[in-house]
Order: sequence, then C-alpha cells, then structure tokens
Amino acid sequence: MKKKQGVEKFRTESGVPLPFGASVTSSGVNFSVFSRHAEHVSLLLFKPGTGPKCCELVLDPLVNRTGDVWHILVCDMDTSMRYGYRMKGPFAPEESGHFFQEDIILLDPYAKALTGGTEWGEWYTRSGRKSAESRFLRRGCIVDDHFDWEGDRPLNIPLKESIIYEMHVRGFTCHHSSGVHHPGTYHGIVEKIPYLKKLGVTAVELMPVTEFYENENTRHDPVTGTRLKNLWGYSPLAFFAPKASYAVDGVHGSQVKEFKEMVKALHKAGIEVILDIVFNHTAEGGMDGPVYSFRGIDNTIYYLLGKNRDYLNFSGCGNTLNCNHPLVRAMIMECLRYWVTEMHVDGFRFDLASILGRDSSGEVLQNPPVVEQIAEDPVLASTKIIAEAWDAAGLYQVGSFSEHARWAEWNGKFRDDIRAFMCGHEGMVPALATRIAGSADLYQKGDLRPYNSINFVTSHDGFTLYDLVSYNQKHNFRNGEENRDGDNNNISWNSGAEGETADGNVIRLRFRRMKTMAVLLFLSQGTPMFVAGDEFGRSQGGNNNAYCQDNEISWVDWELSDRNQGLLRFFRLLIALRKENGVFRREHFFSEPEENEMSDILWQANEPGEHDWSSGRKSLAFFLRGLKGEKGRQGADFFVAANSNEHAETFTLPPLRKNRHWFRVIDTALEPPDDILDKSLQVRVWETKIAVEPMAAVVLVSWSKKV
Repeated sequence: MKKKQGVEKFRTESGVPLPFGASVTSSGVNFSVFSRHAEHVSLLLFKPGTGPKCCELVLDPLVNRTGDVWHILVCDMDTSMRYGYRMKGPFAPEESGHFFQEDIILLDPYAKALTGGTEWGEWYTRSGRKSAESRFLRRGCIVDDHFDWEGDRPLNIPLKESIIYEMHVRGFTCHHSSGVHHPGTYHGIVEKIPYLKKLGVTAVELMPVTEFYENENTRHDPVTGTRLKNLWGYSPLAFFAPKASYAVDGVHGSQVKEFKEMVKALHKAGIEVILDIVFNHTAEGGMDGPVYSFRGIDNTIYYLLGKNRDYLNFSGCGNTLNCNHPLVRAMIMECLRYWVTEMHVDGFRFDLASILGRDSSGEVLQNPPVVEQIAEDPVLASTKIIAEAWDAAGLYQVGSFSEHARWAEWNGKFRDDIRAFMCGHEGMVPALATRIAGSADLYQKGDLRPYNSINFVTSHDGFTLYDLVSYNQKHNFRNGEENRDGDNNNISWNSGAEGETADGNVIRLRFRRMKTMAVLLFLSQGTPMFVAGDEFGRSQGGNNNAYCQDNEISWVDWELSDRNQGLLRFFRLLIALRKENGVFRREHFFSEPEENEMSDILWQANEPGEHDWSSGRKSLAFFLRGLKGEKGRQGADFFVAANSNEHAETFTLPPLRKNRHWFRVIDTALEPPDDILDKSLQVRVWETKIAVEPMAAVVLVSWSKKV
C-alpha cells in the first residue's frame, strides 16, 4: 500500500476481503469494495466537516486485492472519519461499457450511513479548496452497530392477520397540524404510535427510507415558482443507509440509532415495520446521469446494458439494476439480511419487482434466481416479502410473479375491479365476487393462499381515496410537466362535481362511496392495505403523482381527523370488525361443500339462490358462514350487500340458522354514528328484506344466543 498526498499518516495492513463495506475491528477499520475492472483503487479519508481529504491510501493490487475485491485495514483509526473511493480504469461507455473516471469520488455500495444530507432539502456545501474532494457532497460514515434492543424480537404476525398502513416518513407528520415535537422524522412516527394503535393497523409500510437526493429534481412549480423535490425517494443512493434527514440528529451515523429506536417502539406497540425497497434502479439515471457509486465502480456488472452499451430502462428511471448477476444478487441478499438482523424490520415491499425476474439482456426468466433466493433464504424465513408485480416496460405479472408460498403481491386487479364497480361500470359483478373471495383466479395455484393477495384500493401512487371519489381526471399541473405525468387511467368518478364543492348531496355521496370501498377492502379475503390519511379523507387536490410535492399536497393534514372524525371512526370500527371475525381472514380458498354440508359462501342477486352475473347487473350480495371455534361453536354469520346502481336495490335475506337473528352492523348510506355500530348497539333487523341505497353497502351479522 502506498500513501498519496495528504496531511495525516495512518498505519495500515492488507485487510481482508469480507465483509464488504467498512467494518470496525479490534485493530482498526477494515475497508472492502468489489471492482472487477478497476485498474487502480484508492481509499480517501476525510475529517468531519472539512472539504479536502486528509489522506488518500492507494491500494496495492499485490497486497490489497483478493480476486476482484480490494481491501485495506486502517489501524487505530478514528471512526468519526468519513470515506469514499477513487477508481481508475477504462472509460468507454459506448464501446466496452466501462465508466471509470478518476476525478470522481465514489460512495461505498455497502455504506451503512452517509453524511452530507442531514438537513432535508438543504443545498449542502463544504468548506475548503475547490476540488473534486470538496465538491463530493456525500461520504460514507463508519457506523457502530451497538444498540440496546431490550430483548426486541420479530413480531411474526401472520400475513392473514395483517392490516398494512402505507406511509411516507416525512409526509406523515410534517404538516403543522401533526402536533408532534419532531415533524417529518422517525421520532415523529414514534409520537403517533398511540394513534396507530387506536386505528388498529398491524404494520406500517414505509416508503423508501434508504438514502436518496431530494434535490435532484430540476423542475419548478408553475404556480409558486418553487423548485420541486424528489419527495418519495424512489431513487436510491445507498441501499444499506437509512436517510439522515429523517432523523432529528442525522450526523455521525445517528440516523441508524434513531431508525432502530423507531422500530423498537413500534414493536413494543405490536406494530411491524415493512420497508418499500427499490432494487430495480439507482439514482445514477441514464447515460447523461450523475456518477455516485455503481456506475463508477463497475458499470457493466451492476447495470443492464444493451448491444450498443446503452442502458436498458425497464424502471422508467434511466437504468435497470442487473439483479440476477451473482454479484448484484449477493448484494441484494446481504442488504435484506442487514435490514432484518441489524435493523429488525419485519418485511419488504419490492418496488417494480418484475425487474427482479429479468436476465442480463432484459429477457424474462422462467425461474429467476434472485426471486427464488429471497423466498428460500433461511435468515428471511419469517420475513414478509411483497412484490409490486409489474415494471415500467409493460411487464405485468399480477398472479404470476411467483408460485412460492412466501411471495405476496400487490393485487392491482383488486384495485381496478373495486374502483370500476364503484364507478358503476357494467360487467363488474363477476370480477367483484372473485376479488371478495380472495382472487382465486390469480392465487389458487401452488402453495399460495388468499392472504398472498395484498388487497388495496389506493396507494401512494395515484389518487387518494377522497380524490378517487372527487375527480374524473388527474390534476398534476403543479408537477411542472404540463399534466403529462401520472396515469391517465384512474378508474375514478367525481360523484357529480370536479374537485371541491359546497353541494351537500355530492359531499354525502362521496363519503358514502369511500365507506363502501372500505367495506369491500376490509371484508374481502386477502391482506388489506391502505394509505395514510385515507381514513379521514386526505386529498392531494386531484394530483395522482405527487412524487415531487413536498408541501401540503402530499403532507397528511391532521385537521381532517377532527373535521372528518365520522369517517375515521368508521375505519376504526371496520378494522376492529375484521380483526374480531376470522371469517374475513380465511386461510384457504372457498371450495365446493361436501354432500349435506352448507357452503361457506353463498352468492345471490336480489333473492337467495338467485344469481345474476350479466353485464347489466350492478349489485351483489353474499352470505358468509361463520367459522367453528375451538369448542365447536359456530361463529357469527354475515350478510353483505353492495350496490353501485343509481337506484336502491332490495335484497331478501337468506334464512337464518336456529336461534339466530340478523343485526345491522353497517349501512354506509347512513350518517355517523349510525353508519357503523359496535356489538352493543347493533340494530335488530325484523324484516326479511333490506334496501341498499345507491353506491352503498349494508352488512348484517347473525349471532347465536349463546354467543
């Protein structure tokens, strides 16, 4: 090892190739990085807060290289030092595909924390002379993994018992109405734990928390002139590093500690943590994008390149990770294990997961190695793994991503079919029944179960629930792209007026439709997910692609939880109803009953035993037979009817079993608090028929006198 220019001297040894990254040992800090095609590699060390390097250690390939791994041990090193790499090699993007540039300082792909991004949205600058080292804004931080977990262990809540709440760490508490002491942070979520417990969710699904650069967006809001940001964070810089600006004190690696504190607090409250993780592309973009890490370390290994060495863009973001290359696959697996073992997360939602199934030329593999390896990894055996089973190039694998029992999927067909039914579209009743019953057309194969379907009506991507009933078209003008961005196919209906209105009839219809969609979501077989704020009518003003709106458009407005407290109460009681009745959380698909046995589910049109699956039909009802308890007692039976007609529908109730009576639990056409009733207040139904108003749902329950 040779020492290049620098002020400080360090005693070094050859180091070891594994583990990758910066590892604190009894002798110092071991640094290890992979690069097959680099000809020269240097480790640069920086003091906190200074511009130029204090030392550059040039690695000797005869001493500091094992195979394709470059490594060095820096003895007795102050772990507050920052670090980066410089690599020299061929630069021929359009020929060999190599992208080595010696003047660029590179991030370690395995860095556990980054410095330089402590304050959200700040244009970070460093002191010192104008050099590559000074301009290098982000640096690797050496992290002490010690943390007192106080015996914290994975909650391992079964997927069929889960209720997933998707949220953005910053957007969840950044609004002035949130009432937290640390808005927009991991601690802010901790402060909202009592709310989450009362709501009844079992897991929070956090939109990307790995480091990204929020200031990469170059567009401006045409209304305010403000430069837009990358709020959502689907542009990863470092897969192992939690975002520093989501911490109250994101310096010296403290963001790692604060993330762990959040996980520990959520676990104590019985709430799991699922990460939305982005292994399909990186922040380096296309050929004209910046060089942060992977491109400058080994471009031909990390990315999918075409015959002309151009980037294959299946992500819609300029590049696509070469996920099934053994080296990239190993990085993905080590990353997942790190978040599970060291950070104690409970699961992952894989953004654009269909990219995980492509080979080095972009072709779709029959049995993708990384997909199988994630499912079979022993460390991840109890971890929830959820695929967004499509990509930006048109590959749509909902129902066919994997038949492995471990993989769940965002069920995009559930979303689309529920929306279409609740817009009054014709021909949707058969599809509605299929979705309610657990989407057997998609998941009754291999070892899959109904709960492998992650059911949702809304997510971060698209309209909120309130906007779904308030807008016919997207209104994305403030994104600075002349309303061209975002999906044009929203399957929405504004209920009679576009956007905000004072028309009481329209407003009442909107709330009725929101409640009806919630009933269909939470009382269907499968695992329900909804997005933060839907429970009290959060709006984005019709923006269906608010990725760049770091303002009131995206932030959760907590004043709505008081203004629309009736809707919030409806969600809470509906979630409790699901949790209290296993009949909505079946482990197996419905099957034909044995001889002389009653079916577990009975579909009907207006009369019991009558079926109408015609295209003109716009209402559906079903009887759900209660499950037998541990002592053989039959649980509660349910009757659910939904109507998307413009007129009321009358349904004759199915016959009751002995010693049972029907009680009304839900009627979404009624005003709060009569729209949903807890067990002590449920209204006895004496008639043999019930009326279901337009765009409404009614739920009845029958209890045994012994219950």
